[in-house]
Amino acid sequence: MPAFSRSERRKTMAERRPSASYIPPVIPQLSGLEKPNSHSLAMDQCDILILGTGLVESILAAALAWQDVNVLHIDRNSHYGDTCSTLTIDQLKKWCMEVNADRVAHFSDAQIYIPGGKRNNTFTSRDYGVDLSPRIMFAQLDFLALLVKSRVYKYLEFQSLSSFHVFENENFRSKLSNTTKEDIFTDQAILLQNKRALMKFLKFVLQDNADESKKELLLANSSTPIETFLKDNFRLESPQTDELVYSIGLCYTKDTRTPEALARIKRFLVSFDVYDSFPAMMLKYGGPGEISQGFCRSAAVADATYKLDTRLVDFDPQEKIAKFDDGSRIKINEKLVVSPTQTPKFLAKNYAELTEKLQTFTVSRLVTIVRNSCKEWIADKESAAIVVFPPGSLHTKNQYTVQVIIQNGGSGVCPEGELIWYLHTCEPNRSKAKEDLESAYTKMESSFIRDSEANLEEVLKESDFPVSNQGTPILVNSFKLGESMQNFLPKKTLDIVCKIGYVQTTYINPDLLNVLLNKKHTANISGLTVADSGDILFLNMPSSEVSYDGIVGEAKLLFQRITGSDEDFFDVDFEDDDEDYSQGVVSTVAAGDSELAVEDSDYDPSHHEPFGANEMEL
Repeated sequence: MPAFSRSERRKTMAERRPSASYIPPVIPQLSGLEKPNSHSLAMDQCDILILGTGLVESILAAALAWQDVNVLHIDRNSHYGDTCSTLTIDQLKKWCMEVNADRVAHFSDAQIYIPGGKRNNTFTSRDYGVDLSPRIMFAQLDFLALLVKSRVYKYLEFQSLSSFHVFENENFRSKLSNTTKEDIFTDQAILLQNKRALMKFLKFVLQDNADESKKELLLANSSTPIETFLKDNFRLESPQTDELVYSIGLCYTKDTRTPEALARIKRFLVSFDVYDSFPAMMLKYGGPGEISQGFCRSAAVADATYKLDTRLVDFDPQEKIAKFDDGSRIKINEKLVVSPTQTPKFLAKNYAELTEKLQTFTVSRLVTIVRNSCKEWIADKESAAIVVFPPGSLHTKNQYTVQVIIQNGGSGVCPEGELIWYLHTCEPNRSKAKEDLESAYTKMESSFIRDSEANLEEVLKESDFPVSNQGTPILVNSFKLGESMQNFLPKKTLDIVCKIGYVQTTYINPDLLNVLLNKKHTANISGLTVADSGDILFLNMPSSEVSYDGIVGEAKLLFQRITGSDEDFFDVDFEDDDEDYSQGVVSTVAAGDSELAVEDSDYDPSHHEPFGANEMEL
């Protein structure tokens, strides 16, 4: 694949932050990243060959390289990120064509729609960065702990995320605030008896799992759907249950088991106030693809070799000689690690045999870029928000939630005054999934325009507010006003830059237990061995999980399979602990008027384990 010219793509992390000026003198320039397209590989051998620069592969490469393992890391694409890339619109056009030509495994039905054509819809492609697999990062998570421990956080910029909305009664709740005692008891929308029940539940969630009464209750409800558990044990019903289960917990279905749902809800609650009054963060300039570049830079510092636009065309498992499309021949001393989307043709049969008994799960996505701001949904001085459509909230009678990540120009992925909407669902029926996504999109479009201040005077007339003889307004028919707002059909529609739809398959079940990748779970492809060749390892496709849960677990599992143990996983004494980073601050979290730093001291070994693992081992 030919490389994109500089005018057609967004700047890479290395270009935004050149090594010579950004990294202290003790760390060498990352020439392997900033000029990764040399004509041939100038090496004779390596210990590990990794195909694909996705997030898990990049973490693995850095972890191995810092243990003095000689890593060769290549990608057939001209950009970093593989399955979690951040692409410009021009790159997306080409990617869609490749998907529909069956050249990108596990992706299908890719469509891109640009209304008006180039004449009437003018934009600059490189001004946009669309994530193929967008995610949010909870503050109290093993993944953030790894970013701190590995020092990769120094390459990143974090932005706070506090706006979580749930769609109910044809409207979005403006803010999710039922998370503290003060918030609950000052919320006028909650009845007193519900406030008490809600407080009782939140205390239960935060209670130590070793408590005998809690353990007993969880064991008795290990297979109980969470909504039934909340109703029977805490007398909680909708709308509180919708917020707890789908907005806070980000669960996918009504059938979510109680232990899993409680782990998800606790993930949100314990992440509050870690850095400030928000539970989660987004990355500026991109998501997982941005982090992938960070770990690739870290690996290059530790002497890993990088080359893009390069394919493995043959591998002799006896002689361990790898042949590449640039003519290079290199001996692989140990293992070959393969991303599913980078699997060479000669390994296709091995991959098919390994996965033939695994259950396939579907993630359908719809991405829309609009030329509109979003003051109503995104908190002041933030750049992102979450919107959730619970099961049954759409006219399509959706069985699975539709989760939406919204980012504005402050995130660096689109121009100021514009938005990117990322919608996805785990609905297994593809045609039904498309209907659910389009229905959610339509609800967002009509609600967004209806809530816009510019259109209010078209909705509410002077006659709707009669005045008494004393000059005070009288609300004579609140039902009429509510109906007029819901039935309001705006004269204008969203100004769309483009819409992108595609379907991805994975072998990771959407439930959190599977995402956390239990090492004993036989459905985890990263733990399976290729017949007649124990030196070839395959990775998973990204899960549908909207957070970074499970990423560290898979990387550590692969590290263990290669080295024999995960005890040395990023067990590194970095040279920057003294003078150059005495303050331990490079990356910032924007939160209100203040800028809060993610620091080296934030690393806590207890948070370096998969969140919720203990809750689910029942």
